[in-house]
Amino acid sequence: MSKTRYDGVQIAFHWLIALLIVAAFGLALYVDDLPLSALKFKLYAYHKWIGISVLALVVLRLVWRAWRGAPSALPGQPAWQVKAAAGIHHLLYLLMLALPLVGWLMSSAKGFPVVLFGVLQLPDLVSRNEALGHQLAELHEVLAYLLLAVVVLHVLAALKHHIIDRDDTLRRMLPGRG
Repeated sequence: MSKTRYDGVQIAFHWLIALLIVAAFGLALYVDDLPLSALKFKLYAYHKWIGISVLALVVLRLVWRAWRGAPSALPGQPAWQVKAAAGIHHLLYLLMLALPLVGWLMSSAKGFPVVLFGVLQLPDLVSRNEALGHQLAELHEVLAYLLLAVVVLHVLAALKHHIIDRDDTLRRMLPGRG
């Protein structure tokens, strides 16, 4: 891998995960306002599929990153920006793992199985417990909005690098720029 840009697999993981997170968040906002119905349960199932897909892709992305590494910070970046970027990336990975896991725990506690793509029922992670399910639902929502805030910071930082600093920070994560 080039020391200045991400490889194609890392770029594909990045954009696919980003797309899935946007879809999951949008779907959750839409479904919350629906009356209880078969459609609502179907859309919740899609939301769960997306969440489990994000979880699996993030694990694969971390394995790939451990194997291939990541490019170093661009030359001339202030040390505080390098540390802030590393902190934001760590927080993004933590939230991208925690949010779907908490969602899976919540579904288990509420007695709603996670059936991946309508075919593969995943095991419950905890026994049915309505009180725990409610607490996990609250945590899931808090983590979702925290992830949204961190993603917004991430996007704003990338745009700042591209528009104001005019450096290659954003370009090295864009496909087809090799």
